[in-house]
Amino acid sequence: MKLLIRNGRVIDPASGTDRVADVAIAAGRIIGIGSAPADFAPNRVLDASGCWVLPGLVDLCARLREPGGEHAGLLESETAAAVAGGVTSLVCPPDTDPVLDEPGLVDMLRQRAEALHRCRVLPLGALTRGLAGEVLAEMVQLSDRGCVGFGQADRPIVNTQVLLRALQYAATFGYTVWLRPDEPWLGKGVMASGPLATRLGLPGVPAAAEVIALHTVLELLRSVVGQPPSATVRLHIARLSTAAGVELVRRAKAEGLPVTADVSIHNLMLTDTDIGYYDTRLRLQPPLRQQRDREALRQGLADGTLDALVSDHTPVSADDKLLPFGEATPGATAVELLAAVALKWAEQDRVPLARVVEVLTLGPARVLGARLGTLGASLGRLAVGGVADVCVLAPQDPWRVEPAALVSQGRHTPFEGHELPARVRATLVGGHLAYEVQP
Repeated sequence: MKLLIRNGRVIDPASGTDRVADVAIAAGRIIGIGSAPADFAPNRVLDASGCWVLPGLVDLCARLREPGGEHAGLLESETAAAVAGGVTSLVCPPDTDPVLDEPGLVDMLRQRAEALHRCRVLPLGALTRGLAGEVLAEMVQLSDRGCVGFGQADRPIVNTQVLLRALQYAATFGYTVWLRPDEPWLGKGVMASGPLATRLGLPGVPAAAEVIALHTVLELLRSVVGQPPSATVRLHIARLSTAAGVELVRRAKAEGLPVTADVSIHNLMLTDTDIGYYDTRLRLQPPLRQQRDREALRQGLADGTLDALVSDHTPVSADDKLLPFGEATPGATAVELLAAVALKWAEQDRVPLARVVEVLTLGPARVLGARLGTLGASLGRLAVGGVADVCVLAPQDPWRVEPAALVSQGRHTPFEGHELPARVRATLVGGHLAYEVQP
């Protein structure tokens, strides 16, 4: 299909492009920005006047609840929610049921996702078998099936020797290890430690739970980097939640360690005070923390200490949320809110537009690195000859978040009732029009 996106403001942080231009697409690739080949005759023209034309968003954490958990969010509905939010590629954590620790399960997930012709699903393989933290998974086999890295989702590795061996083995092949730092003995609470947790009578998770775990993994990384073999491991810190964690990542990067990090839209925008009177929509993992933590996360994302903003999309059924706060399943529907919430942050903190687009596109694409082959060269950017993953966003189209209007099967979001400043008008994945708002 030949398609022309006309009169949109093209914003591409990778090339520094920010101008009104046409984008011509054919055979799934961009063949012209600003001017199309002389013989180009589009089958379809999209009028993007007044809209921004961005690289397709890359979300580094979105649970699809498959395999397993189909009652909470089918692959079909959640990938539809992703393209409704402008997300063209998403990383699926390995804490499915069963866990993504076998090549056959990875094959099944990828085949089902490809058959839907919506967003691109990039599986994250389990670092240890069953995520039990005891025996390393078969990383080579999982990588051969398309896993972009290896992690533990929200399940920590208690045995530090196992974690060291995992980093050493990953270094042999140049794999990326994804970890959410959480010291297991301190991280058993249901909200952030502090005065509010005390008043509500809920067990808290101290900031030390993240900081101690982060100190540990960074020290192990130091012991692995620079040692034989010549390849090295890359460490991605997922969903930071504390000011101290941001500072540790900042120091690690200044030291030259191969570290990247992200933050979720929830921890970027909300604090523990938003929980109010035991609102289970805000039962999240990691928990919402205090204002000083939120401000440090915002500053870290703006100044480049943190590389990406993620949705942390976790659809949860109504039955699993209609419980006392401490018993409710953590998680929230978020993937279709990612771009709009990011722009809300930009408005509040006066963040340059190029940086906002970068943390949604090029930043996360760089985290994924070279594991995607030729796709990786064009992911998160708009370039002639590159894959046509495109998000057309209307920046002056405010809307109110109403759960019933969301595409996801999950209906619980902390942003219910919030006014967001922008709406996705169209999403193209590999040149295919995967989502479009009908006039």
